[in-house]
Amino acid sequence: MKRSSGVLMHISSLPNDQGIGSFGKEAYDFVDFLVETGQSYWQILPLTTTSYGDSPYASYSAFAGNTDFINLNALVEDGYLVKTDLEEVDFGGNSEKVDFEQVQAKRRPLLEKAVKAFIAKKGLEKESYKKFVETNDDWLIPFSQFMSLKEIFNQKPWFDWSDEYRFFTPENVNVYLEKEEERVNYHLITQYWFSKQWDALKTYANQNHISIIGDIPIYIAYDSVEMWQSPEMFKVDENHVPTAVSGTPPDGFSDEGQYWGNPIYDWEQMETNNFDWWIRRIKQNLTLYDYVRLDHFRGFEAYWEIPFGAASAKEGKWVKGPDKKLFEAFNEELGEINLIAEDLGYITPEVEDLLAFTAYPGMKILQHAFTGNEDSEHMPHHFTPNTIAYVGTHDNETGFGWYLDSTNQDQRDQLDQYLSRRPGEHISDALNRGIAASVSDVAIYTMQDLLKLGNEARMNIPSTIGNNWDWRMDHRAMTIDLKEKLLGWTQTYYRMNKK
Repeated sequence: MKRSSGVLMHISSLPNDQGIGSFGKEAYDFVDFLVETGQSYWQILPLTTTSYGDSPYASYSAFAGNTDFINLNALVEDGYLVKTDLEEVDFGGNSEKVDFEQVQAKRRPLLEKAVKAFIAKKGLEKESYKKFVETNDDWLIPFSQFMSLKEIFNQKPWFDWSDEYRFFTPENVNVYLEKEEERVNYHLITQYWFSKQWDALKTYANQNHISIIGDIPIYIAYDSVEMWQSPEMFKVDENHVPTAVSGTPPDGFSDEGQYWGNPIYDWEQMETNNFDWWIRRIKQNLTLYDYVRLDHFRGFEAYWEIPFGAASAKEGKWVKGPDKKLFEAFNEELGEINLIAEDLGYITPEVEDLLAFTAYPGMKILQHAFTGNEDSEHMPHHFTPNTIAYVGTHDNETGFGWYLDSTNQDQRDQLDQYLSRRPGEHISDALNRGIAASVSDVAIYTMQDLLKLGNEARMNIPSTIGNNWDWRMDHRAMTIDLKEKLLGWTQTYYRMNKK
């Protein structure tokens, strides 16, 4: 990665009049904004489906896309809906927040109508759809079956289904779903539309010299097609109940640690087939994105394992992960690939050794730098070139919110002096300028920080459920003044897109 910069902005946060950002005009406008300001990267959060809590880091599938992002206007243009279908539909009354329940309730009947029109319509697109299904059948068919059964069982998790379907057998599932073709087709076709629309958007970005940075959560959800179909990949008992789940030890986010609850991989079993599932996962994600950020990179060296049902994450322990063996398999099967390590959290010499072995770019967070009166390893003068600098990630407070709510006067004085904050300069601008000036190869600004927003615009508070992931940008936000300021930093600190 050459000296450059970009913006972190998830698809759901894009502005439109349909409740949640999509792969529509608003996304193409955002690409244009990046081009106009000399950026090289658009970083997003995982594009996978969301489950309980609306988190893109807890998905029903490691491979399926979030159909909430399908642009409904494109379905009108393709003849599967008519314009009046979208008129006077209430997708939620707050343009600055996603109402996930309302959005999904209103979109489902519209997508169902479009699917019926697609099935009835003849044309070349049917061949494209058929090829999509054939190319992706290893994950697409099980996912469509899984989601169909969830609907039949009133959205209950798979572990609460009747035993006949709770324990996956292809024969039982196929026989049962023969009479549920309409449900299965819905999930097949909407996944096709997701793929078609995302491919078009990514092509537009790449043609304009914008690379997409995507994100792979290290874990998947307990209620997921992988746990249902392939329990042997996880640490489970004879009833496919997890024996251990994921989380983190007590840290700066939580005195109790974080109890994530995701099933833990059986890495020894995965090694017996040369980590085939992980290789397929990485390969698919590298068709979706130009660069892939590996979430919770330290978990590949050692992970915090918590007994299933424990009262607190404090009951967990460190367990050795696959370490270099996994990345040797990547190199052998995939060659040189564009991966980024989210090397945050409790970092040991062993994790540093693994990062050096992979040579992946790591991450630097400016919010971690200022203690108030002394040097810190997180100060920009300790940054190194093969890194990506952020003011904060989606799990942090916004820069302005952090400054107001989580720093004392000593920290503020140190920060102001270190960054040579100018009279009248907004703290968000000073922080952004700090990462722009750093030696990190790439600086990634969050859109919230570019807009000088406080914690009302925070994307996620770790260890909490509800009121997360729902921030949306105002449609008037990308002003000429903002473009000129961002372009100015990009030029001043020699981060212009090299094209």
